[in-house]
Amino acid sequence: MARNDTGLGPTRIRDLVIVAAVAGVGAYLLTRFNYGSIPRLPRFAGVSAGLLGIGEAIAGWGLRSRIRPRHVDRDASSRPPGPPGPPRPPVPPLVAARALSVAKASALAAAALIGLWLGFALFVWPEAALAVAAAADAVTATIGLVGAAVLLGGALWLEYCCRAPRVDPPGGR
Repeated sequence: MARNDTGLGPTRIRDLVIVAAVAGVGAYLLTRFNYGSIPRLPRFAGVSAGLLGIGEAIAGWGLRSRIRPRHVDRDASSRPPGPPGPPRPPVPPLVAARALSVAKASALAAAALIGLWLGFALFVWPEAALAVAAAADAVTATIGLVGAAVLLGGALWLEYCCRAPRVDPPGGR
């Protein structure tokens, strides 16, 4: 999908990597020089990000089924016998625009969280064999990293689901 100046283009992986890298370097340096004064992090601190990602993925499925035409969802061979189902209400454009803005913001936030958790993890993972506190923090960092990755996946899926279906020009191509 080509990016143009009149609208939003898809989130670029390059932008997400830059955000994650800057956050990761900052988190690593902060952890390295201040680990002794950082309070203990809650074990499941990263779960909330994962739950948000799951919610966004579910919302994406719902939007996708309303945006795509019915004939795209099922071909004739897989359609159950009988009359077609009730028509789905169309998605108001403002709802799709809001969902897209949530998806883009969540993708950037998830990239920052991935960087923060990864920077923290890169310090505590090697120390986990040496200190009990670092071992506990390594588990917390891993849970946080997985939760942030789920948020990123859900955000990118929601963004993908907000795309309008391609319309073939009259006369075909």
